[in-house]
Amino acid sequence: MARNNKIRDLNELTALMQTLKAEGKRIAHSHGVFDLLHIGHIRHLEQARKLGDVLVVTLTADQYVNRGPHRPVFHEDLRAEALAALECVDYVAITRWPMAVEAIRLLRPDFYVKGAEGKEADADHPDSIMHEEAAAIKAVGGQLVFTEDITYSSSNLINQYLPVFSKEVSEYLANFSARYSVGDVLRYLRSAQPLKVLVVGEAIIDEYQYCEAIGKSSKEPTLVVKYLSTEKFAGGILAAGNHVANFCDYVGLITFLGSDAPQEEFIRERLNSKIRKKFLYRQGSPTIVKRRFVESYFFTKLLEVYEINNGAVAEDDNANLCATLNEQVSEYDVVIVIDFGHGMLSSEAIDILCNKARFLAVNAQSNAENRGYHTISRYPRADYVCMAENEIRLEARDRRGDLRQMVLDVSRKLACGKVAVTRGKQGCLCYGEDEGFFEVPAFAGQIVDRIGAGDAFLSLTALCVAQKAPMEVVGFIGNCVGAQAVATVGNRQPIERGSLFSHIESLLK
Repeated sequence: MARNNKIRDLNELTALMQTLKAEGKRIAHSHGVFDLLHIGHIRHLEQARKLGDVLVVTLTADQYVNRGPHRPVFHEDLRAEALAALECVDYVAITRWPMAVEAIRLLRPDFYVKGAEGKEADADHPDSIMHEEAAAIKAVGGQLVFTEDITYSSSNLINQYLPVFSKEVSEYLANFSARYSVGDVLRYLRSAQPLKVLVVGEAIIDEYQYCEAIGKSSKEPTLVVKYLSTEKFAGGILAAGNHVANFCDYVGLITFLGSDAPQEEFIRERLNSKIRKKFLYRQGSPTIVKRRFVESYFFTKLLEVYEINNGAVAEDDNANLCATLNEQVSEYDVVIVIDFGHGMLSSEAIDILCNKARFLAVNAQSNAENRGYHTISRYPRADYVCMAENEIRLEARDRRGDLRQMVLDVSRKLACGKVAVTRGKQGCLCYGEDEGFFEVPAFAGQIVDRIGAGDAFLSLTALCVAQKAPMEVVGFIGNCVGAQAVATVGNRQPIERGSLFSHIESLLK
């Protein structure tokens, strides 16, 4: 069979498999990424072919290769072509889903064939991909089979021979993986599931107005753009809640919406359904909207406009918030506060958070509306502080001084034993009073948009710090989260559990 004739659309292949099965042919099916085709793959597929009369191989489309922003190395069309070149492979199709489950249901193979490494997966764990695949092949009357031969990891080979990182980052990953296994790292994310977590802060609608540059006005020095489209995201504490809800079963959220233009329907639609929402309403105010005008071709932000009431919160609204915090804060294992400095959290509210939270993780964000007026010292106490480098330098009023000394000063001032400082392309600096300092490099590939990356870092690392994870592991997980956050536009999608796990596994192979 000609190589190109082997590559088929999945729907076409489904119909063909039905015909072949009606003729009494036995179908073997294997699925994977096959980012770097190697001898382990070839022997696996040769053994799979011997099980049936026809071997179908499906592969994960580029958009679903959840092994980090730098993967896949090879485009899906090239990966399909490489598989089709193998004599033992009869047909190849690219799937439209993140996992093989849907392809198994469509193709209804007699044998679903996994490599030897599949035996190490926990097929009984409900979160395991292996569990879902095993259930799918059983449901269609097929059999799950494992091949036995030499096992190579494409991720390991890519990391070793086709590195996407600098020599320094590659060396760091090699040293880190010698000290911490994949299981050592993932267990803090897995064991976060039963934690009761409350997120507190301003609800923000991030609105992107996509434009096309036309030119300069002929009469004034004004840039003129043509409107193309609008995209809106649930940002601020709403995004943080969505991140946490993908890792924890019990998540509460306390925030202000505006009594004017609350946009509540949009917000409810965008929030994870498991989140226990407590919306309070700030009188005479809109729900905060941060509108960014974006030149679409280069994805360049041209202008930002805030819809906001930046005055002091009304006495009645503050009383309602304080009463809600008094009632709820002590019920949670972890309280994550992202204080955007737009007036929601008064000194009275902060005192309740600091006095009643069992474990308090805090960021006091610096932004255009509050720069220079809003720093972490508003909080007299925290268990974990996470902040950007410019935020801790504003706290210290020191642009060029020793960053580590600033961390020690914040730790002492807030009686806070755990501090993380995010540093963009320089990674992060983490501190634990019993461990010292750790510098973790950045793992980001292409940077699409940095909006929300720091909030994602705090939201998920707080779960790990609350479980007493080593601070270097905290920094490693945080930088993996950050790499995924900057690879997408704004808060278009939250950090997904399976995607983050796959990313971490790929880096440590």
